[in-house]
Amino acid sequence: MMISPICVFIFSLVLSSSYADVQDFCVADYTAPQGPAGYSCKDPAKVTADDFVYSGLRISGNTSNIHKFGFVPAVVTQFPGINGLGVSVARTDLGVGGVIPFHTHRGATEILIVAEGSSVLGAFVDSNNKVYMKSMSKGDCMVFPRGLLHFAVNQGDTPALMYASLSSENPGLDALETQLFKNDLATDLIHKTTLLDKSQIRKLKRLLGGTN
Repeated sequence: MMISPICVFIFSLVLSSSYADVQDFCVADYTAPQGPAGYSCKDPAKVTADDFVYSGLRISGNTSNIHKFGFVPAVVTQFPGINGLGVSVARTDLGVGGVIPFHTHRGATEILIVAEGSSVLGAFVDSNNKVYMKSMSKGDCMVFPRGLLHFAVNQGDTPALMYASLSSENPGLDALETQLFKNDLATDLIHKTTLLDKSQIRKLKRLLGGTN
C-alpha cells in the first residue's frame, strides 16, 4: 500500500498553510466548549506526539451501500493536531462501479490521489457549467477547486483506493442528493425548483430516507 509516500506528499501541504506566528501549534482541546472559530488550544504541557498522529486511515471504508463508496475522514474532530492548520485528509474506498456522488466542501480545495485502481473517473463543474473530466490510474492525482461540485466513479474492474487532501481542518461533505432528498423538504417544492418529476423525487426520498 502507498500510505507512506502519500502521507509525505499530503502533509507537506501543512508547511504552506497559514498559522499565527505567536505559537507553533494549537492542538484541539476536546474538553473545552467549541466556539464559532473552532476548538480552543490544549495546554501545551499536556500535548504529546500522539496528538499529531492519526491511524484511522489504515481501516477500509465500508462500501456495502448503494454507491459502493466508503469514506474515512481525518479531520479536526478526530485528529486534534491539525486544529488551526487549514488542512485535513481522508480515505475513500470505491468498489467496482462505485461512485462518489456530486458534492462540495465548505470552501475547501481538494486534491484526490489514486493509490490503487486502474480507472477512476474524476470530474468537476465550474461556474460556467463547463465540465472538466479525466480518467485516472494508480499514482495519478486531480485537483477540485474549492466550492465546485465534483464526483468520482470507479470504472475499473478492481476496487479503488484513494486519498484526499483538503485545505481545511473541517471541510465537511455536502452531497447534492442528500441535501435534496434526505430531508422533509416538500416534494412539490423540490419539483418546482428543480423541474424533476414528482414520482422520481418520491422514489429518491424513500431510497435516501427523506419524508414529505
